[in-house]
Amino acid sequence: MRIDIISVLPELMESPFRTSILKRASDKGLAEVHFHSLRAYGLGKYRQIDDAPYGGSAGMVMMVEPLDRCISELKAQRQYDEVIYLTPDGETLNQKIANTLSTKKNLLFLCGHYKGIDQRVRELHITKEISIGDYVLTGGELAACVLADAVIRLLPGVLNDEQSALTDSFQDGLLSPPVYTRPAEYKGLKVPEVLLSGNFSKIEDWLHDEALKITQTKRPDLLQ
Repeated sequence: MRIDIISVLPELMESPFRTSILKRASDKGLAEVHFHSLRAYGLGKYRQIDDAPYGGSAGMVMMVEPLDRCISELKAQRQYDEVIYLTPDGETLNQKIANTLSTKKNLLFLCGHYKGIDQRVRELHITKEISIGDYVLTGGELAACVLADAVIRLLPGVLNDEQSALTDSFQDGLLSPPVYTRPAEYKGLKVPEVLLSGNFSKIEDWLHDEALKITQTKRPDLLQ
């Protein structure tokens, strides 16, 4: 998989991809992430990328020309399965979206800034709009990192135990059940006997029941 990310501040995203699972995916050749500075496509001597909005509203808007030039140049080099704009008014990211995107070959992310992008960029290029929650960040860079992490970890071979991703929260529409490891007792608190029984059928039933209870308590909306 290849992910290209267009940003005003690409250096903000470099660190997460140098460590842990994302670095492992890169080292194995399973995923490659490339950053593109929008400033390189800015207009004039000062590489302008934003301007005041028509209509007199507050704030600044990312201009259509630099974005169109940047996206068009990248699209001329390869075919993208999705051109994704990270924006608060996009579809809320969930596991189903991450699962679907993990099957793609080439993805292009656009990180929003200021009051957003000129609407014409959406009409010309954007195929999917994603939000990571009902709040506003300074820019889309952190959201792009979240989305990339959610997608890349699902690629076959990235995790040492591929079954681990299949048992994550939300994969089956439920939150994860409680988990335990050694010791079997700590400060009077014991691991449930069923987990020590070796009866995998009973263990599976217990895990499902506990996941259902937790989901009913914490996220009943998922059961609707």
